[in-house]
Amino acid sequence: MKKELNRLIVKGGVLSPGELKSIAMAAENSGLKTISFGSRQDILFSKEIAKEDISNFNDLEWIAPNEKGTENIVCSYVSADIFPKTSWLTGDRYLYILEQFRHHPTLKINISDPKQRLVPLYTGHLNFIASSYEDYWYLNIRLPQWHHSTTYPVLIYSWDISKVSLAIEQILQEEPETVEMVFELVNDAIDTNCRTVDSTLKIPFHPFPYYEGMNRMGSDKYWLGLYWRNNKYDLDFLKAMCDLCAECKIGKICITPWKSFIIKGIQTEYKLKWEKFLGKRGINVRHSMLELNWHLPVANKEALKLKKYLVSNFDQNDISTYGLTFGITDYTKKAYYFTSIVIEKNKKPEVAGDFKIRDTYNLLYAKNFDPNTLEYITHVQDIDKVELPVLLMELSKMYFEHLGEEQEEPKKEVMEQKKEVQTEVYQCMDCLTIYDPLYGDLTQDISKNTTFEQLPADYHCSLCEAPKSNFEKQTMVKEVR
Repeated sequence: MKKELNRLIVKGGVLSPGELKSIAMAAENSGLKTISFGSRQDILFSKEIAKEDISNFNDLEWIAPNEKGTENIVCSYVSADIFPKTSWLTGDRYLYILEQFRHHPTLKINISDPKQRLVPLYTGHLNFIASSYEDYWYLNIRLPQWHHSTTYPVLIYSWDISKVSLAIEQILQEEPETVEMVFELVNDAIDTNCRTVDSTLKIPFHPFPYYEGMNRMGSDKYWLGLYWRNNKYDLDFLKAMCDLCAECKIGKICITPWKSFIIKGIQTEYKLKWEKFLGKRGINVRHSMLELNWHLPVANKEALKLKKYLVSNFDQNDISTYGLTFGITDYTKKAYYFTSIVIEKNKKPEVAGDFKIRDTYNLLYAKNFDPNTLEYITHVQDIDKVELPVLLMELSKMYFEHLGEEQEEPKKEVMEQKKEVQTEVYQCMDCLTIYDPLYGDLTQDISKNTTFEQLPADYHCSLCEAPKSNFEKQTMVKEVR
């Protein structure tokens, strides 16, 4: 179901209103009505765009579907001056560093502040993370062929980030297996102004922020976050918005890794004009945190449908997810997660006969519910879709129970002895949803251990709303420990 998209590399997710307007016009000239944003702060298109329409912007590079080449630089410039930050790391500092990149990186590079939560720290091959020393950065490395990340033995100077990145790309042909080997090869290739690492990087925990709407920035300015739940941004709106940015003397627009964008520095005198602009177009800027804290694969209708189903359950049951983030992925993706909780879709097994195989999922959560720990714990495996809401609510309660505690969670043992048991379930013949008496159906106030015969006559499928008569008894084999 995943649609292959053309990507436009936008260095650090930062571009001017003029650039974004030109991109929108180029997309419009190619017959598109909307564009989307990617998790690496790039721009995505459902069809190829005439490159000559934006050829005057040298920093922008097109990547065709399945093409390997340039990777975008993820940067927390978007969070500077609006969320917690390292004292010396200003917005201008980010821009100066980005300007040093004269080459198009082939490795994924993250340049981020450890005190903010909006932009992930560890989703790159090279992760530069600000230290307490002005203009010096930790470097966390996980090269494409490596299975684990590790820390570079010295701090990197701000103005060396670009050339260190290029040097590491150029030594990949040597197939370095350790960080020590990388360090030696880089030292042989270039001169740098490094600093000794005298303390390990400590990343403070902050709840995930609300990143939408009009919010105060300092004493006399505002920032505006805009989010479309379907990640399809209307081109006519974007063009008009860019014109308003120019009128209000706003120089930068920032794409977030959460498929939204932020406009910073709206002066107080222009605040009403922006509110009227949004109101006339019926733009909603107050989505619930239940909506905002999700990371989904782009252009994947199944993932979007699953998110809507789960969010609806959270909303119906008045569940708080403040500070938590959720990600949906599947077996086809080699994922490096950056959300608190991950819903991982399994590959369907091959079976003989007429039995219809339903989708199953695994639930994982980050240690201490902090994705920056880089450690994920398996909560449950091979569960049905209708079981997800209850289990996610269970994880939400666990998060709040331990919020603020320094707790070490042991990894659950995944190699325990398994055994198979047969159980009777009832399957909707339209959408393959399973009703399992063991779990009941929280969405319809059906308690656990309620047999199918005990269900009310007006019971319906929790997903497609088919009637009770549409369910058929099936025997399902489950693996248990």
